[in-house]
Amino acid sequence: MSCRHYLAASAIFAGLLCSNVSSLAETTSPRQYKVLANQSAGLNLGTVQAFLDKGDEFFLKGDLLKARKEFDKARDVSKQLLSFYRDLGSAFKGLDARIPREMDKNGRKVLGMLAQSNLRLATLFRKKNQPEVAVPLLIEVVRIMTPSRSEGQEAYQALVELGFVEIPYAGARKNIY
Repeated sequence: MSCRHYLAASAIFAGLLCSNVSSLAETTSPRQYKVLANQSAGLNLGTVQAFLDKGDEFFLKGDLLKARKEFDKARDVSKQLLSFYRDLGSAFKGLDARIPREMDKNGRKVLGMLAQSNLRLATLFRKKNQPEVAVPLLIEVVRIMTPSRSEGQEAYQALVELGFVEIPYAGARKNIY
């Protein structure tokens, strides 16, 4: 009996040596399987930036309808990403601090992209003489970015220019007391 096991093991070993072992190795890049990490398409910041860039091109050409569609796509993907990052961060709180930190970092980046898409849409609506549509977008930028950030200041200044608010924001002042 032991001779059969020895012969069987030898045959298997010899077969492995003679076979083309490289065919068992992975020949494609693991990044290929990370579909959502692809910068040209997927659910990531690169996709949002691509929508913004494409919208900018259409805006500069004067095609406001196509520009609006691209800015809307950027806004929608930004909101999705923000929600997903928040949900993932919340799910891992107390379990692995690295994951909520990464999700918070990604969320801050997405907030900036959302603010940019809102600002671009507001500019588009102002150009189309539709300030009533621009106002909610500008208020959202002030809310999510705060007036201390450049995007928030830009949005508030646009609200002043539209006449929605009257008091200009002078920026953060130092307390002299």
